[in-house]
Amino acid sequence: MRILLWHVHGSWTDAFVRGRHEYLLPALPEGGPWGLGRAGRNWPDSVREVDLATLDAGSVDAVVLQRPEEISEVSGVLGRTPGVDLPAVFVEHNTPKGDFPFTRHPLADQNTIPLVHVTHFNRLAWDNGSALSKVIEHGIPDPGQLYTGELPDLGVVVNEPVRRGRVTGTDLLPAFAEVAPLQVFGMKTEGLAAAAGIGTERLTPRGDLKTQELHRELARCRVYLHPMRWTSLGLSLLEAMHLGMPVVVLAATEAPRAVPPEAGVVSADIDELLRCARRLVADPEEARRRGVAAREAALARYGLGKFQASWDGLLADLGRRPPARHRPEEQILVPAQERKTA
Repeated sequence: MRILLWHVHGSWTDAFVRGRHEYLLPALPEGGPWGLGRAGRNWPDSVREVDLATLDAGSVDAVVLQRPEEISEVSGVLGRTPGVDLPAVFVEHNTPKGDFPFTRHPLADQNTIPLVHVTHFNRLAWDNGSALSKVIEHGIPDPGQLYTGELPDLGVVVNEPVRRGRVTGTDLLPAFAEVAPLQVFGMKTEGLAAAAGIGTERLTPRGDLKTQELHRELARCRVYLHPMRWTSLGLSLLEAMHLGMPVVVLAATEAPRAVPPEAGVVSADIDELLRCARRLVADPEEARRRGVAAREAALARYGLGKFQASWDGLLADLGRRPPARHRPEEQILVPAQERKTA
């Protein structure tokens, strides 16, 4: 199949396009709000970057939607309506924002486009109404067991920690900085030390590294810290587990299901997290043992093969579905600013 999708969530897209289909990614302007095309990614040969304005409508077999505004964009440019005369599925990457737990999904109660959540927590948290919804859990291209733990530091991967604040647990970082120095990777980490009130000798912003360099540098840290309060399930956590890192994880959203206790610690008790972080930093052998357990768990639940098989099954079903009857009242578009990832 030839599948149209936007490069919105980099790590998820990186896994998705490693399947057996041809993937058409609309070119995105550098600095635009929804990604940077091929920047920082070694896409496989199955990926073809396209100009949506000149794309032949007949060359698309299905569209994977990730933002409601893509529905009208596809309809306007290709002249085919997702879910009606173009097979379509909507992937929900995010936890609900706003009036949780009463937040209705933008695709709630429509019957033309299946809704796929990336975690069981997301499916539970959103009000999906009568829309067909299911879960396909994440899959991670295995980077290999790169863990060395040679640095007695805590590694964190987070995008925009200053702006996102409590969502990403930025306010928790000062306490962990007293346990061990922090290395913080991700977009817009500059100025984090000052914003969090942490001395520069205890927090080093590493910036947005390319994937392979990120994995190599992160794996040098003794422990991976995941202080996120309200994110779907950080793929950086699953990548750290694949690397063989022991993890210290705030027990929020999907994290308790994703991380077994033998991989480190998962708790809503900050004091317990701090104690475990301190112990793992001080005991490289225990850290290594727990990292092995983390990798085994991640490979079993979040392996790329399982992910691709689930998506192949869903895409095959999409191709067999009869054209849906679309009712005018099934308007599912919302303002773009309401959908931007927190």
